[in-house]
Amino acid sequence: MQRRRLDSPAGPLLADDDGALLHARGIRYARAARFAAPRPIAPWLNVFEATTRGPVCPQLPSRLTWVTGPVVDGLPISEDCQVLSVTAPSDAAGLPVMVWLHGGAYVSGGGEAPKYEADELVSRGRVVVVRVTYRLGVFGYLSPSGVDNLGLRDQIQALQWVHDNISAFGGDPDRVTVFGQSAGADSVFSLMLCEQTTGLFQRAILQSAPLGVRDGRDAMTAAMRSAANAITTDDLLDAQTAAAAAAAPFGLIGRLPFGPIMGLDPLPAAPAADERLADAARRVELLVGYARNDGAPFVAIDPRNARLKRLGPVGAVIESAASAALTRRVFGMPARHLAKAWRRHGGRSATYRVDWSPPRAPLGACHCIELPLLFDTAAWADAPMLGGGPVDERLAEIMRRNWSGFAHRGVDGLDSPSLRFG
Repeated sequence: MQRRRLDSPAGPLLADDDGALLHARGIRYARAARFAAPRPIAPWLNVFEATTRGPVCPQLPSRLTWVTGPVVDGLPISEDCQVLSVTAPSDAAGLPVMVWLHGGAYVSGGGEAPKYEADELVSRGRVVVVRVTYRLGVFGYLSPSGVDNLGLRDQIQALQWVHDNISAFGGDPDRVTVFGQSAGADSVFSLMLCEQTTGLFQRAILQSAPLGVRDGRDAMTAAMRSAANAITTDDLLDAQTAAAAAAAPFGLIGRLPFGPIMGLDPLPAAPAADERLADAARRVELLVGYARNDGAPFVAIDPRNARLKRLGPVGAVIESAASAALTRRVFGMPARHLAKAWRRHGGRSATYRVDWSPPRAPLGACHCIELPLLFDTAAWADAPMLGGGPVDERLAEIMRRNWSGFAHRGVDGLDSPSLRFG
């Protein structure tokens, strides 16, 4: 491994380059005080060593660790977490760029996580991948300062940084695909509604976006605000727990209590959202889909369903039906409706569904199951959702080929406008 100097508009930096791939880690794209809007940083003069993973936002353990395995363990933690990492072929020049937004219900995860390493996607797909870390939970989506949607604002700043600097890494700033999973995919949807992102990306991939729980959040958010009031980092995480508890009585939307708030800058109010969506459809090509059993982990952790475990086979049938209903309502139907709306507005869209899971996978093709197919497989070996089974390398190659093909040529780069994996 050698160090390679790059001179970007943001400033000079040193990255790791093994002759095949370049890795630049922990690059700062913005700074922000607590509960303040992010600001772009001034170009640095001294050479920055982009060889160490950056921090993740302060967070509590993920509720889906029992599905994915640990994701951010071992990474530094800081409120000053506006960083990104770049992976590119060593000889990259004018390649499409894919900007990854991680999931985690807006309360956990980070772009610096080893589980989101994209070496195979980059090398086989001939793309440049950027992974973004942004503010989460009470730090990013429940501000008492009156400046809201801070995590979303962080993401916009990251996209602007990519536009201004990615050519130094061999990426084409005019061929950018934003892709994300779960809350990351929900973020992509929000970004398409923001006027500030016009021209910053041309394609979008939404993986298992919980689009079915975006509406009717105003009263819940008000209840959460009244439950959260603290000034130190530790207290804020306690306040985040209290706010999440205040959201629980609001039913299905209470399962995703944090997230971008419509009607607060930079997001439009509901009446204007349809116009923004129509405008986005004319500018952005879309790939949207879900996993066949997306809802399974959420049904399994719902305390109201604990009694089903005592009913044996009958309880298992009921749980399976509840999982199918949740998948359909939150993930499946909204994804199909969005693809149709895209075409109705004159845009180009395609859909996918993941049916694959290893033979002993306890939850089937559940939420997050496609991530080991898309990112570097070995990092996911400890994921309980795989049941100790192997990842289908042939299917992983097909998924990576389609995702990178979409980044290169949009819908025309896919094997089919209606993809099935597994």
